[in-house]
Amino acid sequence: MVEAYVPGRELTTTVMGTRALCVTEIVSDGWYDYHAKYAPGGSHHVVPADVPAEITEACLAHSTAAHDALGCKGISRTDFRWDDTRGLAGLIALETNTQPGMTPTSLSPEQAAHVGISFPEFCDWIVEDASCDR
Repeated sequence: MVEAYVPGRELTTTVMGTRALCVTEIVSDGWYDYHAKYAPGGSHHVVPADVPAEITEACLAHSTAAHDALGCKGISRTDFRWDDTRGLAGLIALETNTQPGMTPTSLSPEQAAHVGISFPEFCDWIVEDASCDR
């Protein structure tokens, strides 16, 4: 698959059930590659992202809409690029990840912690939520 490059800042939002947690900006030196994603210090996460309220609100709404439209359960994470020279028109949803990472450098547990949900509580919620669907 070949896609056009989308310039802008890397933003991401986790949805937990019906709740979008927050918006994180991912800052890396160059491409957001394997090293930037998984190596300690490979990237820096700004939680919450320092973006205008309308961008935060749009990311939260779009990520929840994507989660619902795709029939996601539990958690998902939607990634965005935002060209801050174009305002709201510069916000592009890239993808929704239906199995976001759970490593020490992963974004979803970090966002949960930001809104007051500890890692054990986050894991417990995921297990409990999954068991309720049986």
